[in-house]
Amino acid sequence: MIKSKADARLQFSQTSRRENSPHSFGFKFLLSALSALAVVWGPSASFASDDPWPTLQADLFGQRAISEEAAGLELDAPFRAEDAAIVPITVKIPASMGVLKSLTLVVEKNPAPIAAAFTFGPAAGTGDRSIATRLRFDNYSNIRAIAEKADGSLVMVTKFVKAAGGCSAPSLKDADEAMANLGKSQVKMLNIESAGSMRSGLVMVRHPNYSGMQMNQLTGLFIPAKYVSQMDVMRGGERVFKMDAGISISADPNIRFSFANAADNQISVTTTDSDGNVFTAQSVPGAS
Repeated sequence: MIKSKADARLQFSQTSRRENSPHSFGFKFLLSALSALAVVWGPSASFASDDPWPTLQADLFGQRAISEEAAGLELDAPFRAEDAAIVPITVKIPASMGVLKSLTLVVEKNPAPIAAAFTFGPAAGTGDRSIATRLRFDNYSNIRAIAEKADGSLVMVTKFVKAAGGCSAPSLKDADEAMANLGKSQVKMLNIESAGSMRSGLVMVRHPNYSGMQMNQLTGLFIPAKYVSQMDVMRGGERVFKMDAGISISADPNIRFSFANAADNQISVTTTDSDGNVFTAQSVPGAS
């Protein structure tokens, strides 16, 4: 794990070096990380006893009100995770919520609390929807899903997860093998027989998603951060979602998502990592 302020500041300077605009996700990512570090090393209290959410909320959403009357928004997460490095998370969005602008996943006590921020496009649809992935948890923590509705209002649902050590857990993959397969991607259509208004897809990307907190077991040195930072998912010529992500996404990112049924349901995905590498993939027409 990161053992000092200097280590942490170095890590977060690495993760944000290309995204330093005050309006960028990278800037908010860094800001939320530093807010968490202030709680960790603050002079007045310990990380375990303080509630980081008020500071994170102010940093990410300013003075905007967030309702916890979530109107059907659901967050599925295990109370006690089997593996802190691959904790399954699913957010379910009912049709009654209508159009969603965005969805932000925050793991409060992770070094970089913003796990992922999804911005939805017209191909996301308005039926019953869901989005699922796997996250790392570095400490026992609340995870919060904050949805922005079409009118700009914010609603939130929260779950507590008992899991620790996921951000610094050693990579189980051989580094040379991980680099050889870097970016290999697959897109699957999951319910090709569906005649309803919504369909489902799955994106899988081979990537070690190094957090910068993992140690090379041979050298004893920290492995530099290298992670999927953005994913753009399109149906035909329309966007389903754009995801901005950080080190809390598990290795080999796996995103299951809903999208609106249409005449052209081919899904194309463009993924970018923190080193600027770009990977692309498309669904195979008629394949599951």
